[in-house]
Amino acid sequence: MPEQHKQMNRRVFVEMGVLAVGAGALRAAESEPEAPNRPVGAGRGIHPGRVVWARDPEAARWEGPGQGHWWESSYTNQSAVDGMMSRAVRQLSGKSRDAQAWEALFRSFNRSRGRGDGGYRRGEKIVIKTNFVTCILSERSVDQKTYDLGGRRVDYMNTSPQMILALLRQLVKSAGVDPRDIAVGDPLALFPNQYYDPLHREFPAVQYMDLNGGNADHPRAPVKLSSTPLYWSSRPEEKSQDYVPVHYAEAAYLINLANLKSHTMAGVTLCAKNHFGSLIRTPPAKGYYDMHASLAQRDPGYGRYRDLVDLMGHASVGGKTLAYFIDGLYPGKHPIESVPRKFASAPFHGTWAASLLASQDPVAIDSVGLDFLRAEWSDHPHLDGADDYLHEAALAGNPPSGTFYDPDHAENRTRLTSLGVHEHWNNAEEKKYSRNLGKKEGIELVRA
Repeated sequence: MPEQHKQMNRRVFVEMGVLAVGAGALRAAESEPEAPNRPVGAGRGIHPGRVVWARDPEAARWEGPGQGHWWESSYTNQSAVDGMMSRAVRQLSGKSRDAQAWEALFRSFNRSRGRGDGGYRRGEKIVIKTNFVTCILSERSVDQKTYDLGGRRVDYMNTSPQMILALLRQLVKSAGVDPRDIAVGDPLALFPNQYYDPLHREFPAVQYMDLNGGNADHPRAPVKLSSTPLYWSSRPEEKSQDYVPVHYAEAAYLINLANLKSHTMAGVTLCAKNHFGSLIRTPPAKGYYDMHASLAQRDPGYGRYRDLVDLMGHASVGGKTLAYFIDGLYPGKHPIESVPRKFASAPFHGTWAASLLASQDPVAIDSVGLDFLRAEWSDHPHLDGADDYLHEAALAGNPPSGTFYDPDHAENRTRLTSLGVHEHWNNAEEKKYSRNLGKKEGIELVRA
């Protein structure tokens, strides 16, 4: 790294409350990357930096292994989840009705992308990116013949069918989207019957994306690569070119529906890392750039290149994202645990988190998700540099690492601008961000 960039990094992070230690490497005092309520970046959305937190303890009734499976309708209350999704969308937009809320979200997105002042237009395609990480082939959790879930990961915390169904109902019944124009799933994964059946039963015309395309008895929508490239801003040499899926390239909008989980290598896996499954190849696939290389465990510290920023900013990935959701019904630890964990802190007190986070700001929502996970667990969410990708994304136009983030071109041509706002809450009890404290900048956490 050039010396002037090292000096810039040192100055930026010291101002944010971070201590620089040894050989130019940036380290956080007492494992915390910066002081609370020190926002960086520019908030996005109708209400910039707003993150909505909806919670309903009645949504998650599973007692744990031995009492069926959490994804069964007996244990996850669809009506309660529908209510959470409705409240989240209305609070996010500031509207009192679901249809008005979606109209406002579409208009806001279109204006921000130079697409005019209109709302959703009939025929425009929408992709919903879920997180089915244990349904990838290497996990062997989905039988490729029967498409049934099984094995030790059967209760793993993938995106819940109830949360997907709630979102589909919103898009079709409130936003007026034709089911045929919606594609949902995780491009790198299989779509198991236990998730597929309740969704297909109500919305048979939706395209359910599947790596294999299902089979004769269990047809799904096959996922293929488009001709739209994605370039890594670290400019790795002699690596196979990555391309986004056809569904992404053809869509006008994308909705990111991630999960609330910690991660042994990244610290957390939320909306940004949800896109590790968007490229139809495993992160360390032979011959390709290793997406794990820039995660906090492999490259600890601050002021580093983070490939998550490229995924967050690419024109056909983060650049098409209308809204971000984090399914927090049953959070957990990836990949070291196979079942979710209840939350100990207030207001959970040993119950399931039973939560949903929503935002138009990809940096703000991951910042809030990280704060929730740090409040619960003292291990991986506190990795040195776990939130460095949020610093880089918030300051993408002039990031601490000095990286020229431009995932849409093979060479440096058009630098990304700020992708959102990042900060940490004041404390785990009050959970207040700068806008909650009356400031004009930063994150606003709204409880639905």
